[in-house]
Amino acid sequence: MTATGFRREHDLLGDRDVPADAYWGIHTLRATENFPITGTTIAAYPHLIGALAAVKEAAARANQDLGLLEARKADAIAAACQEIREGRLHDQFVVDVIQGGAGTSTNMNANEVIANRALELLGHAKGDYTEIHPNEDVNLSQSTNDAYPTAVKVSTILAVQGLLAAMEILRQAFADKAEEFRDILKMGRTQLQDAVPMTLGQEFSAYAVMLEEDQSRLLEAQSLVHEINLGATAIGTGLNAPAGYAEAVRHHLADITGLPVVTAANLVEATQDCGAFVHLSGVLKRIAVKLSKSCNDLRLLSSGPRAGLNEINLPPVQAGSSIMPGKVNPVIPEVVNQVAFEVIGNDVTITMAAEAGQLQLNAFEPIILHSLSESITHLRAACLTLAERCVSGITANAEHLRATVENSIGLVTALNPHIGYSAATTIAQEALATGRGVAELVLEKGLLPADRLAAVLRPEEVAGRG
Repeated sequence: MTATGFRREHDLLGDRDVPADAYWGIHTLRATENFPITGTTIAAYPHLIGALAAVKEAAARANQDLGLLEARKADAIAAACQEIREGRLHDQFVVDVIQGGAGTSTNMNANEVIANRALELLGHAKGDYTEIHPNEDVNLSQSTNDAYPTAVKVSTILAVQGLLAAMEILRQAFADKAEEFRDILKMGRTQLQDAVPMTLGQEFSAYAVMLEEDQSRLLEAQSLVHEINLGATAIGTGLNAPAGYAEAVRHHLADITGLPVVTAANLVEATQDCGAFVHLSGVLKRIAVKLSKSCNDLRLLSSGPRAGLNEINLPPVQAGSSIMPGKVNPVIPEVVNQVAFEVIGNDVTITMAAEAGQLQLNAFEPIILHSLSESITHLRAACLTLAERCVSGITANAEHLRATVENSIGLVTALNPHIGYSAATTIAQEALATGRGVAELVLEKGLLPADRLAAVLRPEEVAGRG
């Protein structure tokens, strides 16, 4: 007898009571009991839920086209999927994101929610699976092994689009500062030692270009993720899917998502291979490494203000210490550094998960999804935070920067063509010995008149065209 407020459902292990108002069913219930791992459910991954709904809608329409699913059922399933893609019922996706079973629990959760919502739309009670069944109707012509990886790929593509947009905002912020600082002369450094003069604009332009390069690499990696294995069913042989299904479901999925997805040439290979995820993760790691390097530079350049480089000022966003009054820390670059460390660690996880696949299936795509999603979404947030809370508000200490150029021994390299190598060497030695500035000594010794020295030290002259 079913307890009040519950409905009785059955699976191969027996009967269980499911909350009467739940859209999920017995398979989802068992999964919530089996995988209490992270406390983070797939409800936290709206891109994945929307992608799952798109896959199920495409499958329903393909099955309808091929005469396997009557229009009444297909319409109800499609309507339920559309509601989910619009954001409804996401709270019903309750299984932990990290799970055994190659994503079966996530797929079953989706099947049950869609089936029960479709039943409601047809005027039936939840759990009345004689009318619409999670496996026989919603999962028709599919396996977890082709539906789940395809959903992961679609969700990844959508997430990457958001990251690319955030990277463009950050790239533009650096480019704007490069233009603002184009005439501010400073010393460049190699191995943290004085090198030769450059402009602060050139320094910030490099950060913009690094991001632009990574945007191109990310677009290339994203393109590989458009290959899907829908129609492969269990291992790539297409067992239990009718002839023509793979192309029909691909066509509907492309139409629903607006993405140019393509069916893999070899579905057996595609069902076991996670190479596209490994490649994408490698590009995300590249982005993280270079972004972290840029943040290291921002922290160095703003160090001080009295006992550091003090070349730029980061916008103050919060008090920096509970004990040191007036201290302000570079907290925005610091948080971006930490996101970068996370992405690098996630890349190791994705690498190991892809390597651990055996024979015709990789059972570890749930952790690949989790790690990729974290890397992409956290990098997106980091780029936006860095652009809006830091880079856009950076100011330059122009007078201090010029003074360091005129006082630096590295300036003699720029003066060498104008005063000769021997004189430049003498000036460098005397400047080192006395602590006096190079420009000051050049003027004192009459090696260049003041107006000529000023012309030589113009940013466009001393910093070249870099």
